[in-house]
Amino acid sequence: MKIGNIGKVTFALGLAVVALLAMRLFIIPNTTQESVTSGTHQLNEVDLGEVPMFAEIDDVVTKKQTFFDYLRPSVEAQNQIIIHDRQFILAVIDNIDNDLGLSGPDNERLNSILEYYQYDVISFTRNTLTPLLKRVDIIPVDMVLVQAANESGWGSSRFAIDGFNFFGQWCFTEGCGLVPLARADGKSHEVAVFDSPKESIIAYMINLNTNSAYRLFRSIRADLRAQKIKLTAEKLVYGLINYSERKDEYIDDLLDMLKHNKPYLQGNKANA
Repeated sequence: MKIGNIGKVTFALGLAVVALLAMRLFIIPNTTQESVTSGTHQLNEVDLGEVPMFAEIDDVVTKKQTFFDYLRPSVEAQNQIIIHDRQFILAVIDNIDNDLGLSGPDNERLNSILEYYQYDVISFTRNTLTPLLKRVDIIPVDMVLVQAANESGWGSSRFAIDGFNFFGQWCFTEGCGLVPLARADGKSHEVAVFDSPKESIIAYMINLNTNSAYRLFRSIRADLRAQKIKLTAEKLVYGLINYSERKDEYIDDLLDMLKHNKPYLQGNKANA
């Protein structure tokens, strides 16, 4: 069939529209639907199994390697979920730039992410959603593992054993956790109790990604992203200055642990 120049242009435009619709119908909704049904903010089906009795492992080398190898799968899984959410947000922003609306599942997933990351917006635009990317980003696996080792005494602390709390996270409602034996007079905090080590990891990562105390951490991470510099524990650890009352000494401890435990951190590592 022959068509004139105007017909060719019309035909080409028609193909472009069909292609865009096809992308909209088959790519974005499929990705969204998969994430909704798989439970975006759970650690997938990763099962860490029974927690090793770290306190009973006398050999230091064995204890360190066992500790890192036990927690690593959940940390990596959580980072993968964060990556998928981040990619989804970028795709939504791209759609907005191209005047493409959100499907029902897209809208549902975006609102779920906004709620999870405690981020409020009135409308969905590039300007309102781009800052969300500061929160929806990974945390270097090595940093998570070393901080867990520091805060839990390599899994041997009372809070890790009795409350699956590997990061010393506090709660402030009476009865919400375990009362520290050395809690100062006038203090009311407790150390949170979790149902599993996985839940402790989830709570820790959402804490760093949302709490105003770690705004510096998120800013450093965003700056590294903007410069296309790899996110590493050694670069991001400085953002944890408010994690401990020991401030700079705490950062020095973590840097020292990162340096001296590098051989154990390398084991079976899929760097996130």
